[in-house]
Amino acid sequence: MHGMGKVRKNKAKAPKRQGDLWRAVKWTFAKSLKWGTVGAVWAVIAFSVLAAWYATELPDVEQAFNATRRPTVTVLAADGSQLTIIGDVYGRPTGLDELPRALIQAVLATEDRRFFSHFGLDVIGLARAMKANLQAGRIVQGGSTITQQVAKNLFLTPERTIKRKIQELLLALWLEHRFTKDQILTIYLNRVYLGAGTYGVDAAAGKYFDRPAARLSTYQAAMLAGLLKAPSRYNPLAHPARSRARTAQVLKNMIAAGYLSPAEAANAAPKAANGEAWAAAPSRSRLGRHFTDWVLEQVSGYVNPGDRDIVVRTTLDPHLQGFAEAFVGKALTKQGRKTGISEAALVAITPSGAVRAMVGGRNYVKSQFNRATQAKRQPGSAFKPFVYLAGLEAGLTPETVLVDEPVRIGEWRPRNFDKRHIGPVSLKQAMARSINTVAVKVGEKAGRARVIGVARRLGLSGDFKATPSLALGAQEVTLLELTQAYGPFANGGAGVWAYGIEEIRDRAGNLLYRRRGSGPGRVVSEVHVAAMNAMLSGVITHGTGRASKIGRPQAGKTGTSQNFRDAWFVGYTADLVTGVWMGNDGGKAMGNVTGGGPPARLWRDFMQAAHAGTPPRALPGLTPVPAPAPEEGAPGFWRNFLATLSGNEG
Repeated sequence: MHGMGKVRKNKAKAPKRQGDLWRAVKWTFAKSLKWGTVGAVWAVIAFSVLAAWYATELPDVEQAFNATRRPTVTVLAADGSQLTIIGDVYGRPTGLDELPRALIQAVLATEDRRFFSHFGLDVIGLARAMKANLQAGRIVQGGSTITQQVAKNLFLTPERTIKRKIQELLLALWLEHRFTKDQILTIYLNRVYLGAGTYGVDAAAGKYFDRPAARLSTYQAAMLAGLLKAPSRYNPLAHPARSRARTAQVLKNMIAAGYLSPAEAANAAPKAANGEAWAAAPSRSRLGRHFTDWVLEQVSGYVNPGDRDIVVRTTLDPHLQGFAEAFVGKALTKQGRKTGISEAALVAITPSGAVRAMVGGRNYVKSQFNRATQAKRQPGSAFKPFVYLAGLEAGLTPETVLVDEPVRIGEWRPRNFDKRHIGPVSLKQAMARSINTVAVKVGEKAGRARVIGVARRLGLSGDFKATPSLALGAQEVTLLELTQAYGPFANGGAGVWAYGIEEIRDRAGNLLYRRRGSGPGRVVSEVHVAAMNAMLSGVITHGTGRASKIGRPQAGKTGTSQNFRDAWFVGYTADLVTGVWMGNDGGKAMGNVTGGGPPARLWRDFMQAAHAGTPPRALPGLTPVPAPAPEEGAPGFWRNFLATLSGNEG
């Protein structure tokens, strides 16, 4: 009995314990609800205060709708064809009703599928992006709507801060309240950045496909929509393979969104293979990129465009530039590997200084360094014409005889290239054979100060030092300066300043600058011009420059620096002065390459193409020499040119 009573007593206490537990749960829930509600209220208050504070620093949204951009600079060749455009390019403002439906669908499918149903913030899309980012452990998706992108791109900076994000949300809500969905989408499509300096779909369509946005195909529309993620990364001109892969993903997005069937997407893609999607890449727009960089650096020295778009017409001849780039590429491909030449540069100017062609290196994409205007190298014997001109001005003549023999000046002992001596020789013969000892004697007789004075008078600006090695081109010069310094021999004695800009106008056609004048005036007497042309012609006919012969009156000089680091040929006709340099960046030696070898042959190939169809003209001061008649049945220039490009020299 005692035991039974004890059991009953325990059973009686159980309901009481259950009641206590239930009361504890209710109390805890009530407290949690209370403090949770209080916390939520305070969070809302804090967010509201923070939002209100940031709202006071919002930009003037009305002013932000006015397009602000960098002025564009359009660079034209001498014939008016376009070389490049820099700056921000906006197309014609285009309404939704003017755009292909495929373009709008591609943008919505890729950027914001619920654009027409959300209130500026896509809660579902944001949740999906957060989930994907958490699963990946990094940011792989974004939750921004098109409205948010308009807010960010038009009104805010790209900084990633809580302040900017809150301001973006506030502006998105304001935009949704202020404008219709169609208006927001129109603003977005006309103002979004799409790479290559273009803003808006119409500008991008013109840049990439050479047509207005209204005429885009489905594939092209998908390609533009693909640019929105990363305009530089998916640029179809710079990264075609990457762009095609991104376009394929946009087409899949359009299928998923119900805008296209798989069959329609498949039918859209082959158009790119037929060239439709790549119609905008004219080969001429890629010409002369080192030249355009050189020109653009000078524009601010002539005009201050402010916020005006300007058009710069240059001196570049697209045909000659095409020849120059083709022959430089061919020469490096043919000669480079076996002779250790990795780089080359070429400059061609008129006798008055207008730059007609400029190649600053092997590959502009890999190296924007301009070896024609920026690289300073030792010209070697290509400097000797200035030494001999100083000698002429000091009283020597082309027939003056000096002895080719060992020379010693202090501890310096110059040697000839072939390490031999031929005894008495005229200056004309010494120039043709590029005899070093005679050049040094001429320099010493003229005086080093006079040699430096001649070099500067003809346009060389190097830091020349009056050392004995001055006569052998030990001082550094640029190819452009060296080429222009030969100009007075080609034009009869007038100084030459190489230039690339003819005129600058604004978009309305108003003239802002036009080149006037031709240079510093006469710098060489007619008598000495004739003497120099006679000597430098001998370099071609029976000297070190024989490989450069083009069958018309010409003159020039080879040059090779110590240890075969640089090889030059600078020559001219009465119509064109052209300089060629070959070597390696960093001064690495080539394999016994001299100026009379690959540089002279490159000069010959280019000048033959450049002079095709033009009558030969005598050099100043020399008796006209008729050009040899072509052999019967000769293939002619164009046939030879095509054969040269294909690697079969006739």
